[in-house]
Amino acid sequence: MAPSSVGTLPPTAALPAQEASQTHRTAPPGEARAAKAQGDERSLRQQQNVQILQASMDVSIQSGDSSLALLYRTAIDRINEILGPELGPNAIGSASNQDNSPEGTAGRILALSTALYDAYAARHPDKDTETLARDFVALIRGGFETGFNEAKGILDGLGVLGDGSPVASGIQKTYELVMKGYDDFLASKLAPPADEGEAAEKDGTAPAPASA
Repeated sequence: MAPSSVGTLPPTAALPAQEASQTHRTAPPGEARAAKAQGDERSLRQQQNVQILQASMDVSIQSGDSSLALLYRTAIDRINEILGPELGPNAIGSASNQDNSPEGTAGRILALSTALYDAYAARHPDKDTETLARDFVALIRGGFETGFNEAKGILDGLGVLGDGSPVASGIQKTYELVMKGYDDFLASKLAPPADEGEAAEKDGTAPAPASA
């Protein structure tokens, strides 16, 4: 007679169905909830990446234009996530991607993200100007960097970021332009206001010196 296969099962597999079910139900509920939450988060991020990738594949991912459209979308999505607790979901609304050059992509990211400064300032009247400006730029810069790294990871997985790749140079140039734009924006907020005499001189409206 052929030997029974039950004898080869691991101890837990040989448990009666009712006992195994009871053993499973005794797992700490906190650990089960945490594991489920982590799994849901990973699944959601994977779905988002697939959606982003699918959108960018409407045109060839090998072209610089489509790779920068991907970068733009991930950057705006992540900046929205960062500013969500402050300004509500989708603080930066949808915008059409007309110019996907590094300059055009960087310009749109900068214009849309820095335009939220006044709304952010209105929520923090207790902060001094320097703290307000530094905190705001740190938020939008962090959101952009997260989106940039996400897009870069997707493109790297597609093998389009090799040496001499126009895609690699395009997204790197966009990154540098956005970072410089944030630096310039911060500097403009931290610059002391020009006094009235200086402003008048620059405008050419200063009164002429009295003749001797």
